[in-house]
Amino acid sequence: MADSPVSLLRAHARHAPWNARGLAAHATALVDAAGVRPTNSSARAAPSARAIRFYVAHGLLDRPEGTGTAATYGYRHLLQLLAIKVRQREGQTLGMIKSELHDLTGDILERRVAAALEPALGAGADATAERADHEVLSWRRVEVADGIELHVRDDTPASREEALVAMREAVRAALGRADIR
Repeated sequence: MADSPVSLLRAHARHAPWNARGLAAHATALVDAAGVRPTNSSARAAPSARAIRFYVAHGLLDRPEGTGTAATYGYRHLLQLLAIKVRQREGQTLGMIKSELHDLTGDILERRVAAALEPALGAGADATAERADHEVLSWRRVEVADGIELHVRDDTPASREEALVAMREAVRAALGRADIR
């Protein structure tokens, strides 16, 4: 039986803690894979470290542990950031999103984000992965560092150039090695 979207989302918690860039890269990979695009033209699809600091300053994200370059973000920050992007896709303003996030408990926030990102999390992927035996699948290789590469099937949303870059940077950030950045 397939894992639930919530348990698949929780698997991302093991990558925490992140710095602002790492959190942005991790969230970008998920929103790109899910095809999340804001309807508001002033909002960007991919969050940046600068956007994260803006969201913290304006109360949309909880304050990180530590300050400055030592600031770290956890799983709840990831959920909040993903919720912001999902609600922007639905056309909500930051003011409305802020009031909604303030009232949400962690488990409700997690369920909403998991439901919105379910295709990107792999739930139900067995139905989309069914292929005829004769069909040839094409894969892209993305070099992360010496001896490390990602393989992404070309027919998935994750094969878009922005998603590939985001995933590569997320893996590099997770490795935490300055010599491979």
